[in-house]
Amino acid sequence: MSRNKKIILTAILLATLIILSRFLSIKTPILKISFAFIPSILCAIWLGAKWTVLLNVLGDIIGATLFPTGAFFIGYTISTAISGLIYGLLLYKKEDNSYTDKQFIIRLIISVVLVTCISNIGLNTLWISITTGKAFIVLLGTRIIKELIMIPIQIVVILFIEKALRKPFDTYIRSSND
Repeated sequence: MSRNKKIILTAILLATLIILSRFLSIKTPILKISFAFIPSILCAIWLGAKWTVLLNVLGDIIGATLFPTGAFFIGYTISTAISGLIYGLLLYKKEDNSYTDKQFIIRLIISVVLVTCISNIGLNTLWISITTGKAFIVLLGTRIIKELIMIPIQIVVILFIEKALRKPFDTYIRSSND
């Protein structure tokens, strides 16, 4: 895939990420329910870790600058970069048949669980504790429950979306006629 296609695809996914995270999400001071994981995981599958980290960092910075919901805090940017790195390293498909559907499902489950444990439960709970002044342990209970509910939702949503977009992506984006 040419560099121009990668830049254009990243820009489209970036716009989608910002819309899903800033406008089509449910937010409380300690919880945020959103489908912003979709463009991030699709970028990881299609473009790899480097592009996914870039997408997530730009999405956080642009979203926080243009549509703030509070003061900007670098910790959330670090969390989203780590999430992009995990997704990109585990899910990137260099070619159409890099791995089987069964291997993809296993990789998806591992990546979602790792991101949930490291970024969403661990780091983001710490950042919320720092920014709100609430005790880490108090926040942890509600955040664990929310994340345990979101794990199967994320896996099922990505399986359906990736399967639906696989053929169009391979035909129109990944094709060699740049």
